[in-house]
Amino acid sequence: MSDHDQFIAGFMDDYFAECDEHLASLRDLLLGLERTVRTGRPDDRVLEELFRSFHSIKGISGMVELRDAELLAHEMESYLRALRQGETALSQSGVDALIEGVDALERVVKSRRDNAAPPAIAAVLDRIVAVAGPAGGAAGTVRAPESHPGDAPWIVTFVPSLALNARGITVDTVRALLRERGAILHASPRILETGIAFEFGFSGNLDAQTLEAWAHDGLSAAPGAVAAGPSNGGVNAPNESAGPDVDVAGSQGSLAPASHYVRVDLAKLDELMRMIADLVISRARLADTLTRLEPRVPATEWRAVQENAAAIERQLRDLREGVVRVRLVPVAEIFRRMPFVVRDLARESRARVRLVLEGQETEIDKFLIERMMDPILHLVRNAVSHGFEPPAERLAAGKPEEGTLRLSAAAVGESVIIDIVDDGRGIDSVEVARRARLAGLAVPEGPLDSGTLLDLICAPGFSTRDETDRGSGRGVGMAVVKATVQQLNGTMLLDSELGRGTRFSIELPLTLSITEAMIATVGGRTFAVPQAAVREVIEIDPAALRQIEKHEIAPYRGGALPIVRLHALFGIPGTARRSLHAFVVGTGQEAVGIAVDRIVGQREIVVRTTSDPLIKVDGITGATDLGDGQVVLILDIPSLARAARSGGAEHAEASPPTRSAS
Repeated sequence: MSDHDQFIAGFMDDYFAECDEHLASLRDLLLGLERTVRTGRPDDRVLEELFRSFHSIKGISGMVELRDAELLAHEMESYLRALRQGETALSQSGVDALIEGVDALERVVKSRRDNAAPPAIAAVLDRIVAVAGPAGGAAGTVRAPESHPGDAPWIVTFVPSLALNARGITVDTVRALLRERGAILHASPRILETGIAFEFGFSGNLDAQTLEAWAHDGLSAAPGAVAAGPSNGGVNAPNESAGPDVDVAGSQGSLAPASHYVRVDLAKLDELMRMIADLVISRARLADTLTRLEPRVPATEWRAVQENAAAIERQLRDLREGVVRVRLVPVAEIFRRMPFVVRDLARESRARVRLVLEGQETEIDKFLIERMMDPILHLVRNAVSHGFEPPAERLAAGKPEEGTLRLSAAAVGESVIIDIVDDGRGIDSVEVARRARLAGLAVPEGPLDSGTLLDLICAPGFSTRDETDRGSGRGVGMAVVKATVQQLNGTMLLDSELGRGTRFSIELPLTLSITEAMIATVGGRTFAVPQAAVREVIEIDPAALRQIEKHEIAPYRGGALPIVRLHALFGIPGTARRSLHAFVVGTGQEAVGIAVDRIVGQREIVVRTTSDPLIKVDGITGATDLGDGQVVLILDIPSLARAARSGGAEHAEASPPTRSAS
């Protein structure tokens, strides 16, 4: 990629990043504006912040010639100007038009980011102009550019400077000037030795007197063949005749004000994390080598070697934790979208729902945020569309007329727990069992525990509804939710009581690539167990085990804990031992103990996931290198616990996983 192409790519990345920031702010501000509809007096601070965000999006969209985004932002800015000056009154239809406009604006920006066809915006624009009324329309009316047959094509270059900026001549005033004389066909920033210039493909009639006057304003023009649309990898735009012109006065041509933040491509952080992972493996190999060399090194020198090795380990751990912190972003990136979802679906279903957001400052890896956006969105949709009773039914049941949906996030050790809780009708386990049997799914006799209930509603194709709607996906959505959580080495729990409500609890690791793990052995085989997946480690006396219907039970905290031996799950020959160690997974009735022969230590490991379906094995999430040159398999403890609860020991693999050389 040439320097120019890299510059263009970076230029557009900055544009998309700043748009994302403004769009996120706009969503919150519009909710605040909506709360003042009943009073009819919008908060001046909210209006000012909305106006500033729309004006910024308009300016930067004009710089990259994204015409539809510029036009949408301009019309919403015009409506806000009319509100601010008292020329029109705030109404629910006006807020609805702004929310619809922001949604359209987001789709327009996304289409440019994805190099896809832009969405239609005419209907949205008409609605915004309609609610603005004559005042807003007048503010937004600007002469449309005309394209004259026979106009000559030109390449016009503008080189900004501090002196020109002081005179009020910026890239935006240049664009306005060009539109007065003809049509802009495309625009591209260019890299010069002295800085940045802007090149415009222009169609119009220019005479010598005009060119001489322009030269004093930093413009130069030369005849050239210019085609509308994409050109040489530049920042391109639709043809200027696609819509009316807009006023972008006031923008200083800067993508973003100076700040103490630096935007970094996530791929660069991924690469940095891979380098640290290699260092972790190298450090483990160094530790293994030093262990073998210890008998040969004089005791007086060995202490210095140990101190240096320990210092390297501490520094590497600090480096790893530092990079992980850089990758962490607030879970608010997910939560901030939910008020609009709840608002629209509640209006459609005629339910009254109050959304409570807690722990938005909780941080999680950016990769996990992106992967979990759709699953959490689906759970929220289900809760609003299917979980809440109509107001009259709630009152008859002694509940408040308004339902409460609570989204909360909290960091617990090396994990983050996200809860989606509603006080709606709950899940009818009897009805779920009936529909599951009709769908041909295996359903145990008797009452369903929460684990089995979750497995059934997450089965592919299962649904409790006969017809689809905006908030349901005929069961496919829940299957995808569960699969996504499992792919991210997370767990999902369900707690529902008929008539009282439902709680979905999702536990995810802070990051996926490097984690703390316990090293365990079973029948001479070594396995790694991610520490975040384990609630507790206990020691069991084999003599205390009891057999109940072919299952082993151990006494545990005044109750009983089902025990499944790992050698039985994997078909590994067991060894007689005086004591066993068990990893306790799950809580309450869902708790299961996975028994191993011995726990040999705790290590920081690099997770190499197995995604190839030809080598993927249930109960194994990946592999790691402990430094001795051998591959150690990483156990998928939640998956093993689910297998144990469903009698997985009776379906053990015919051959155990192997431990191969790297």
